[in-house]
Amino acid sequence: MLLFFRCTTFIGVCVEFVAAVAWLAELFDDPKQRERVLGYTQAFSSVGGLMVTVAFNRAVAWASHLPALFDTHEPWRYTLISGVIPALPLIIIRPFLPESPGWQEKKNKGTLKRPSFVELFRPQYRRATIVAALMFACSYGAAFGAIQQLPQIVPGLPQVKEMTTGLSKAESKKVAERTVSIVQLWQEVGGLVGRCLLAALAVRIASRRNLLRVFQVPGLIVVPLVFFCPAVNNLELLKYGIFLAGLLTVSQFSFWGNYLPRMYPIHLRGTGESFAANVGGRIFGTSAAFVTLTIAGSGWLARLLPDAPPPQKLAYTAAGVALFVYAVGTIACFWLPEPQREELPE
Repeated sequence: MLLFFRCTTFIGVCVEFVAAVAWLAELFDDPKQRERVLGYTQAFSSVGGLMVTVAFNRAVAWASHLPALFDTHEPWRYTLISGVIPALPLIIIRPFLPESPGWQEKKNKGTLKRPSFVELFRPQYRRATIVAALMFACSYGAAFGAIQQLPQIVPGLPQVKEMTTGLSKAESKKVAERTVSIVQLWQEVGGLVGRCLLAALAVRIASRRNLLRVFQVPGLIVVPLVFFCPAVNNLELLKYGIFLAGLLTVSQFSFWGNYLPRMYPIHLRGTGESFAANVGGRIFGTSAAFVTLTIAGSGWLARLLPDAPPPQKLAYTAAGVALFVYAVGTIACFWLPEPQREELPE
Protein backbone atom coordinates (compact mmCIF):
# COMPACT_ATOMS: atom_id res chain seq x y z
CA MET A 1 0.00 0.00 0.00
CA LEU A 2 2.85 2.37 0.86
CA LEU A 3 4.56 1.61 -2.46
CA PHE A 4 1.35 2.19 -4.40
CA PHE A 5 0.57 5.56 -2.86
CA ARG A 6 4.19 6.65 -3.04
CA CYS A 7 4.07 5.96 -6.78
CA THR A 8 0.82 7.90 -7.25
CA THR A 9 2.32 10.81 -5.30
CA PHE A 10 5.39 10.81 -7.52
CA ILE A 11 3.19 10.85 -10.62
CA GLY A 12 1.70 14.11 -9.39
CA VAL A 13 5.02 15.57 -8.27
CA CYS A 14 6.82 14.76 -11.54
CA VAL A 15 4.05 16.13 -13.75
CA GLU A 16 3.72 19.23 -11.55
CA PHE A 17 7.43 20.04 -11.76
CA VAL A 18 7.63 19.77 -15.54
CA ALA A 19 4.38 21.63 -16.15
CA ALA A 20 5.30 24.44 -13.76
CA VAL A 21 8.74 25.02 -15.33
CA ALA A 22 7.35 25.08 -18.88
CA TRP A 23 4.50 27.36 -17.83
CA LEU A 24 6.77 29.85 -16.04
CA ALA A 25 9.22 29.92 -18.95
CA GLU A 26 6.42 30.89 -21.34
CA LEU A 27 5.05 33.67 -19.10
CA PHE A 28 8.13 35.89 -19.37
CA ASP A 29 9.43 37.20 -22.69
CA ASP A 30 12.46 39.05 -21.33
CA PRO A 31 15.33 36.49 -21.24
CA LYS A 32 17.02 37.82 -18.08
CA GLN A 33 13.74 38.11 -16.23
CA ARG A 34 12.82 34.59 -17.29
CA GLU A 35 16.18 33.22 -16.07
CA ARG A 36 15.74 34.89 -12.67
CA VAL A 37 12.14 33.74 -12.29
CA LEU A 38 12.97 30.14 -13.18
CA GLY A 39 16.04 30.14 -10.95
CA TYR A 40 14.49 31.60 -7.83
CA THR A 41 11.13 29.81 -8.05
CA GLN A 42 12.93 26.47 -8.37
CA ALA A 43 14.79 27.33 -5.16
CA PHE A 44 11.50 26.71 -3.38
CA SER A 45 12.01 23.00 -4.06
CA SER A 46 14.70 23.20 -1.41
CA VAL A 47 12.36 25.15 0.86
CA GLY A 48 10.10 22.12 0.56
CA GLY A 49 13.04 19.93 1.54
CA LEU A 50 13.62 22.12 4.59
CA MET A 51 9.96 21.76 5.53
CA VAL A 52 10.23 17.97 5.36
CA THR A 53 13.40 17.98 7.46
CA VAL A 54 11.81 20.21 10.11
CA ALA A 55 8.67 18.05 10.06
CA PHE A 56 10.77 14.93 10.65
CA ASN A 57 12.73 16.63 13.44
CA ARG A 58 9.52 17.67 15.18
CA ALA A 59 7.99 14.24 14.63
CA VAL A 60 10.98 12.68 16.40
CA ALA A 61 10.63 15.11 19.30
CA TRP A 62 6.84 14.92 19.62
CA ALA A 63 6.16 11.35 18.46
CA SER A 64 5.16 10.08 21.89
CA HIS A 65 2.61 12.91 22.26
CA LEU A 66 0.97 12.35 18.86
CA PRO A 67 -1.87 9.86 18.24
CA ALA A 68 -0.67 6.29 17.84
CA LEU A 69 -0.74 4.92 14.28
CA PHE A 70 -1.03 1.14 14.08
CA ASP A 71 -0.21 1.09 17.82
CA THR A 72 3.17 2.78 17.23
CA HIS A 73 4.67 6.28 17.26
CA GLU A 74 7.02 6.04 14.28
CA PRO A 75 8.22 9.55 13.20
CA TRP A 76 8.31 8.67 9.50
CA ARG A 77 4.53 8.13 9.46
CA TYR A 78 3.82 11.61 10.84
CA THR A 79 6.34 13.07 8.40
CA LEU A 80 4.54 11.50 5.44
CA ILE A 81 1.20 12.81 6.70
CA SER A 82 2.66 16.34 6.90
CA GLY A 83 2.97 16.25 3.09
CA VAL A 84 -0.79 16.93 2.90
CA ILE A 85 -0.22 20.47 4.20
CA PRO A 86 1.53 21.93 1.09
CA ALA A 87 -0.80 19.94 -1.18
CA LEU A 88 -3.90 21.80 0.06
CA PRO A 89 -3.02 25.28 -1.29
CA LEU A 90 -2.11 23.66 -4.64
CA ILE A 91 -5.59 22.17 -4.90
CA ILE A 92 -7.12 25.59 -4.25
CA ILE A 93 -4.79 27.67 -6.48
CA ARG A 94 -4.42 25.41 -9.52
CA PRO A 95 -7.86 26.00 -11.14
CA PHE A 96 -7.30 29.77 -11.17
CA LEU A 97 -3.92 29.82 -12.95
CA PRO A 98 -4.13 31.11 -16.55
CA GLU A 99 -2.58 29.35 -19.53
CA SER A 100 0.65 30.85 -20.88
CA PRO A 101 -0.10 33.52 -23.53
CA GLY A 102 2.02 31.83 -26.22
CA TRP A 103 0.33 28.46 -25.77
CA GLN A 104 -3.15 29.99 -25.63
CA GLU A 105 -2.56 32.08 -28.76
CA LYS A 106 -1.44 29.08 -30.79
CA LYS A 107 -4.38 27.04 -29.57
CA ASN A 108 -6.86 29.80 -30.47
CA LYS A 109 -5.35 30.07 -33.97
CA GLY A 110 -5.37 26.32 -34.44
CA THR A 111 -1.61 26.24 -35.06
CA LEU A 112 -0.65 24.37 -31.88
CA LYS A 113 0.98 21.09 -32.86
CA ARG A 114 0.46 17.89 -30.92
CA PRO A 115 3.46 16.79 -28.84
CA SER A 116 5.28 13.73 -30.08
CA PHE A 117 7.73 11.54 -28.19
CA VAL A 118 9.32 10.43 -31.47
CA GLU A 119 9.94 14.05 -32.47
CA LEU A 120 12.36 14.42 -29.53
CA PHE A 121 14.78 12.20 -31.46
CA ARG A 122 14.69 14.08 -34.73
CA PRO A 123 18.11 15.44 -35.78
CA GLN A 124 17.54 18.99 -34.48
CA TYR A 125 16.59 17.79 -30.96
CA ARG A 126 18.30 14.39 -30.66
CA ARG A 127 21.58 15.45 -29.04
CA ALA A 128 19.89 17.77 -26.54
CA THR A 129 17.39 15.02 -25.64
CA ILE A 130 19.96 12.26 -25.09
CA VAL A 131 22.68 14.32 -23.39
CA ALA A 132 20.25 16.16 -21.11
CA ALA A 133 18.61 12.88 -20.04
CA LEU A 134 22.03 11.32 -19.35
CA MET A 135 23.24 14.31 -17.34
CA PHE A 136 19.94 14.58 -15.48
CA ALA A 137 20.40 10.91 -14.54
CA CYS A 138 23.88 11.71 -13.23
CA SER A 139 22.55 14.57 -11.10
CA TYR A 140 19.90 12.34 -9.58
CA GLY A 141 22.45 9.53 -9.29
CA ALA A 142 24.62 11.67 -7.02
CA ALA A 143 21.61 12.64 -4.92
CA PHE A 144 20.06 9.17 -4.52
CA GLY A 145 23.21 7.07 -4.76
CA ALA A 146 25.08 9.10 -2.15
CA ILE A 147 23.35 12.01 -0.39
CA GLN A 148 20.06 10.21 0.27
CA GLN A 149 21.94 7.38 1.98
CA LEU A 150 22.80 9.59 4.97
CA PRO A 151 20.02 8.23 7.24
CA GLN A 152 21.75 4.80 7.11
CA ILE A 153 25.29 6.23 7.35
CA VAL A 154 25.02 8.75 10.20
CA PRO A 155 24.03 6.28 12.97
CA GLY A 156 27.31 4.43 12.37
CA LEU A 157 29.52 7.45 13.12
CA PRO A 158 31.69 7.16 16.29
CA GLN A 159 30.23 10.37 17.75
CA VAL A 160 26.66 9.10 17.37
CA LYS A 161 27.56 5.76 18.94
CA GLU A 162 29.13 7.64 21.84
CA MET A 163 25.96 9.70 22.32
CA THR A 164 23.83 6.54 22.47
CA THR A 165 26.09 4.57 24.81
CA GLY A 166 24.18 3.45 27.88
CA LEU A 167 20.78 4.44 26.52
CA SER A 168 17.85 2.13 25.95
CA LYS A 169 17.06 0.94 22.45
CA ALA A 170 14.19 3.41 22.11
CA GLU A 171 16.26 6.33 23.41
CA SER A 172 19.20 5.40 21.16
CA LYS A 173 16.92 5.33 18.14
CA LYS A 174 15.52 8.75 19.02
CA VAL A 175 19.01 10.28 19.40
CA ALA A 176 20.14 8.76 16.09
CA GLU A 177 17.02 10.00 14.27
CA ARG A 178 17.46 13.49 15.69
CA THR A 179 21.10 13.55 14.60
CA VAL A 180 20.12 12.38 11.13
CA SER A 181 17.57 15.21 10.87
CA ILE A 182 20.23 17.78 11.84
CA VAL A 183 22.65 16.50 9.19
CA GLN A 184 19.85 16.51 6.62
CA LEU A 185 19.04 20.09 7.58
CA TRP A 186 22.62 21.09 6.71
CA GLN A 187 22.22 19.34 3.34
CA GLU A 188 18.89 21.02 2.60
CA VAL A 189 20.25 24.46 3.49
CA GLY A 190 23.20 23.77 1.19
CA GLY A 191 20.79 22.83 -1.60
CA LEU A 192 18.82 26.05 -1.08
CA VAL A 193 21.99 28.15 -1.20
CA GLY A 194 23.10 26.29 -4.34
CA ARG A 195 19.80 26.91 -6.12
CA CYS A 196 19.91 30.62 -5.24
CA LEU A 197 23.54 30.82 -6.38
CA LEU A 198 22.66 29.24 -9.71
CA ALA A 199 19.75 31.67 -10.15
CA ALA A 200 22.15 34.58 -9.59
CA LEU A 201 24.78 33.20 -11.97
CA ALA A 202 22.31 32.20 -14.70
CA VAL A 203 21.96 35.82 -15.86
CA ARG A 204 25.70 36.51 -15.63
CA ILE A 205 27.24 33.49 -17.38
CA ALA A 206 26.18 33.28 -21.01
CA SER A 207 27.48 29.77 -21.75
CA ARG A 208 25.19 27.10 -20.32
CA ARG A 209 28.06 24.60 -20.23
CA ASN A 210 30.25 26.98 -18.21
CA LEU A 211 27.37 27.70 -15.85
CA LEU A 212 26.92 24.00 -15.16
CA ARG A 213 30.66 23.44 -14.72
CA VAL A 214 30.74 25.99 -11.90
CA PHE A 215 28.96 23.32 -9.83
CA GLN A 216 29.94 20.15 -11.65
CA VAL A 217 33.74 20.34 -11.50
CA PRO A 218 34.01 21.12 -7.74
CA GLY A 219 31.34 18.44 -7.11
CA LEU A 220 33.50 15.85 -8.86
CA ILE A 221 36.04 16.33 -6.06
CA VAL A 222 33.99 17.40 -3.04
CA VAL A 223 31.06 14.94 -3.04
CA PRO A 224 33.11 11.70 -3.17
CA LEU A 225 35.53 13.06 -0.54
CA VAL A 226 32.66 13.87 1.84
CA PHE A 227 31.52 10.24 1.81
CA PHE A 228 35.01 8.78 1.78
CA CYS A 229 36.28 10.75 4.81
CA PRO A 230 33.93 12.58 7.25
CA ALA A 231 30.98 10.28 6.54
CA VAL A 232 32.87 7.45 8.24
CA ASN A 233 34.59 9.21 11.14
CA ASN A 234 33.61 12.83 11.85
CA LEU A 235 30.09 14.11 12.48
CA GLU A 236 30.99 17.81 12.65
CA LEU A 237 32.98 17.77 9.41
CA LEU A 238 30.17 15.79 7.77
CA LYS A 239 27.75 18.66 8.46
CA TYR A 240 29.95 21.14 6.62
CA GLY A 241 30.78 18.64 3.91
CA ILE A 242 27.18 17.69 3.24
CA PHE A 243 26.31 21.39 3.06
CA LEU A 244 28.77 21.72 0.16
CA ALA A 245 27.62 18.44 -1.39
CA GLY A 246 24.01 19.63 -1.30
CA LEU A 247 25.00 23.02 -2.72
CA LEU A 248 26.90 21.53 -5.66
CA THR A 249 24.45 18.71 -6.44
CA VAL A 250 20.98 20.18 -5.86
CA SER A 251 21.85 23.37 -7.75
CA GLN A 252 22.15 21.24 -10.90
CA PHE A 253 18.44 20.38 -10.70
CA SER A 254 17.66 24.08 -11.11
CA PHE A 255 20.03 24.30 -14.05
CA TRP A 256 17.86 21.96 -16.12
CA GLY A 257 14.76 24.01 -15.41
CA ASN A 258 16.53 27.03 -16.89
CA TYR A 259 18.16 25.17 -19.77
CA LEU A 260 15.55 22.81 -21.21
CA PRO A 261 12.80 25.35 -22.06
CA ARG A 262 15.26 27.01 -24.47
CA MET A 263 15.87 23.79 -26.40
CA TYR A 264 12.33 22.85 -27.51
CA PRO A 265 9.43 24.63 -29.26
CA ILE A 266 6.24 25.26 -27.36
CA HIS A 267 4.47 22.03 -28.35
CA LEU A 268 7.48 19.88 -27.32
CA ARG A 269 8.60 21.85 -24.27
CA GLY A 270 6.80 19.80 -21.65
CA THR A 271 7.55 16.51 -23.43
CA GLY A 272 11.27 17.27 -23.73
CA GLU A 273 11.55 18.37 -20.12
CA SER A 274 9.57 15.34 -18.98
CA PHE A 275 11.83 12.91 -20.83
CA ALA A 276 14.98 14.39 -19.28
CA ALA A 277 13.59 14.81 -15.77
CA ASN A 278 11.38 11.75 -15.44
CA VAL A 279 12.99 9.15 -17.70
CA GLY A 280 16.59 10.26 -17.29
CA GLY A 281 16.36 11.53 -13.74
CA ARG A 282 13.53 9.73 -11.98
CA ILE A 283 13.86 6.31 -13.61
CA PHE A 284 17.56 5.88 -14.36
CA GLY A 285 19.04 8.42 -11.94
CA THR A 286 17.22 7.27 -8.83
CA SER A 287 18.22 3.67 -9.56
CA ALA A 288 21.65 4.67 -8.23
CA ALA A 289 20.17 4.08 -4.76
CA PHE A 290 19.62 0.42 -5.69
CA VAL A 291 23.16 0.20 -7.08
CA THR A 292 24.66 1.70 -3.90
CA LEU A 293 22.75 -0.59 -1.56
CA THR A 294 23.44 -3.67 -3.69
CA ILE A 295 27.19 -3.06 -3.82
CA ALA A 296 27.35 -2.14 -0.11
CA GLY A 297 25.70 -5.44 0.80
CA SER A 298 27.62 -7.60 -1.65
CA GLY A 299 29.90 -10.43 -0.64
CA TRP A 300 32.96 -9.15 -2.49
CA LEU A 301 32.84 -5.83 -0.62
CA ALA A 302 32.59 -7.77 2.64
CA ARG A 303 35.75 -9.63 1.68
CA LEU A 304 37.44 -6.37 0.67
CA LEU A 305 36.48 -4.63 3.94
CA PRO A 306 36.00 -7.48 6.41
CA ASP A 307 36.18 -5.34 9.54
CA ALA A 308 34.09 -2.40 8.32
CA PRO A 309 30.57 -2.06 9.80
CA PRO A 310 27.63 -1.73 7.36
CA PRO A 311 27.34 2.11 7.60
CA GLN A 312 31.01 2.47 6.74
CA LYS A 313 30.68 0.14 3.74
CA LEU A 314 27.67 2.13 2.62
CA ALA A 315 29.61 5.40 2.89
CA TYR A 316 32.53 4.08 0.83
CA THR A 317 30.14 2.73 -1.79
CA ALA A 318 28.31 6.07 -1.92
CA ALA A 319 31.65 7.79 -2.49
CA GLY A 320 32.39 5.48 -5.43
CA VAL A 321 28.94 5.93 -6.98
CA ALA A 322 29.17 9.72 -6.58
CA LEU A 323 32.58 9.76 -8.24
CA PHE A 324 31.29 7.66 -11.15
CA VAL A 325 28.13 9.69 -11.89
CA TYR A 326 29.94 13.01 -11.48
CA ALA A 327 32.68 11.84 -13.86
CA VAL A 328 30.12 10.71 -16.46
CA GLY A 329 28.20 13.96 -16.14
CA THR A 330 31.34 16.08 -16.43
CA ILE A 331 32.42 14.25 -19.60
CA ALA A 332 28.91 14.39 -21.11
CA CYS A 333 28.85 18.16 -20.58
CA PHE A 334 31.24 18.55 -23.54
CA TRP A 335 28.42 17.34 -25.84
CA LEU A 336 25.67 19.46 -24.28
CA PRO A 337 24.32 21.78 -27.01
CA GLU A 338 24.31 25.50 -26.33
CA PRO A 339 20.94 27.25 -26.93
CA GLN A 340 20.94 29.09 -30.26
CA ARG A 341 19.33 32.24 -28.88
CA GLU A 342 18.04 33.77 -25.65
CA GLU A 343 14.41 33.77 -26.77
CA LEU A 344 12.34 30.60 -26.44
CA PRO A 345 11.81 28.58 -29.64
CA GLU A 346 8.27 28.85 -30.95
